[in-house]
Amino acid sequence: MRFNNISFFRNKSLSTIFFVFSIFTFTSMSTLVFAHNLDYTNIITRQWKIENGSKTIDASFLMLKDNSVYVQERNNTIVSIPLTDLSKADVDYVKLKYNHIVQLNYDRVKYNTRADKVEMIFNQQFWICFILLLVLGNIIYQFRKKNIVRHFATLFIVVTSVLLISFTNKAIHTIQSFTSPTFIDSAFNAFKPNVHTYWDSTYFYVESKGIPTTHEMMVGISNHGWQRQVPIPQCYIGSNAWPIPLNPKIAASPIPVDEIHFTRGAIALAINGIPIFNVHTNTGVDSYIDGQLDSYGGHCGRADDYHYHIAPLHLYNYTSATLPIAFGLDGFAVYGSVEPDGNPMQVLDSNHGHLFNGLYHYHGTTTAPYMIANMVGEVTEDATHQLIPQSAARPVRPGLTPLSGALITACIPNTGKNGYNVTYTRNGQTDSVVYKWTTNGQYTFKFYTNGSLDSTKIYNGFTQCEVPVTTGMNQNTSSPLEVSISPNPNNGNFYLRIHNITSDNEVKGINIFSIQGSLVYEISQYQEAIELKNFPKGIYVVQILCKKNQLTKKVIVE
Repeated sequence: MRFNNISFFRNKSLSTIFFVFSIFTFTSMSTLVFAHNLDYTNIITRQWKIENGSKTIDASFLMLKDNSVYVQERNNTIVSIPLTDLSKADVDYVKLKYNHIVQLNYDRVKYNTRADKVEMIFNQQFWICFILLLVLGNIIYQFRKKNIVRHFATLFIVVTSVLLISFTNKAIHTIQSFTSPTFIDSAFNAFKPNVHTYWDSTYFYVESKGIPTTHEMMVGISNHGWQRQVPIPQCYIGSNAWPIPLNPKIAASPIPVDEIHFTRGAIALAINGIPIFNVHTNTGVDSYIDGQLDSYGGHCGRADDYHYHIAPLHLYNYTSATLPIAFGLDGFAVYGSVEPDGNPMQVLDSNHGHLFNGLYHYHGTTTAPYMIANMVGEVTEDATHQLIPQSAARPVRPGLTPLSGALITACIPNTGKNGYNVTYTRNGQTDSVVYKWTTNGQYTFKFYTNGSLDSTKIYNGFTQCEVPVTTGMNQNTSSPLEVSISPNPNNGNFYLRIHNITSDNEVKGINIFSIQGSLVYEISQYQEAIELKNFPKGIYVVQILCKKNQLTKKVIVE
């Protein structure tokens, strides 16, 4: 009887030890896995002094956008104040807060990479939990013949399952990345108001006229490279704005930027609003080596649209060396010869970029492949070898043939700022093209040979537009438009819903493209129920054309 009592108390003590250790292990690992670092920020109000109004506002800082400060009063009213109306002390405070916010957003930018997943999953928390589980498992194994251990074996299985689910959720979380639009916006600030930016939950949009304001165009194009195209401002505005993905994802097989892929249209956008094309032309040659580019790496296409073909490293004369000079249309940034921390560029991978502190970005160089060797992000290439979605240039005249032996020596804007005088030499003489446009979209071209008027051509084209400038108290602060598709995947029948829309009249049309880029569905108004009858299974791109922007969403038909 005495022996049984001793065994009873011994088993009871062992049971208590097991119970305490198991609870400690479970709570410790749960804390490590599930706990969040809470960073509560006190709402601080300050007295904002309006200089020209001689009044003050008691409010807290929200954000700075388009040279206007947004503050929130104690009654939760949001007020927009032009930066020029504030006192110098308030302006200094705003700039300090803005720089702090930009840095915070930049630090939180995480791109979806395999290295990121490894870093997120197999971190310090993982190894602590792993060691605790090993210890608990070893104890269970040592006392495996004891009846009380059976209960803790069940607990061990439950704890292990919970942890596996938790770390799986962490892995899934790394796949869902969102680039800070505030950080992207900071890169374009140096060229505002010649560019205008805004964003929704899917894309960061850039509006521009596609004409650089910091350098001369076309000068230096030589040999057989000039096809008699000249720069005409484009309307990359509203539904034709440049879209940069805010949710970039690493592609399983990056598509090469070579003489086959992406030979039509842009692959990136410079921070001055100028598109950047593949260095290879549609004939497969290196446009830089072939002498087809000007002194800044650009020229005009068949639509008389100016664009670059190599990395615009000269833009670092106007922006910080630690900011991007461009963004790929896959969502990843392009830097120059230094890293985001100011140190020299590290070794590049085969895509002409690399990971840096868990983030992926490209680099621009003066030698091939100059910028992007492979599109690291997931993108769609249509049947014409163009990356979609992207903005479109509009021609006003038919394309011409190359002018062999011409060397462009000047491209000077006229005094009315509505045209240019392009001068070139050929066969020992100086010739020129003088052209301009009117407010109603009439374009006049005059061709001079050795100083004498040779011919005149008049074309009716699009009306020139202006880049929006958002300032003052009347800025639209409504929520950005978002689109959702349900169900997705589907059998070809689905519902298209646009959130935060004030009127169906905001939608100008809906286009649906196949993955090959063919237009398979088109409607000129908003329609919620979409039916794709007898369409083959696959991925389709839904494009919603709105008055101020365009929304794009992928839909899967099964």
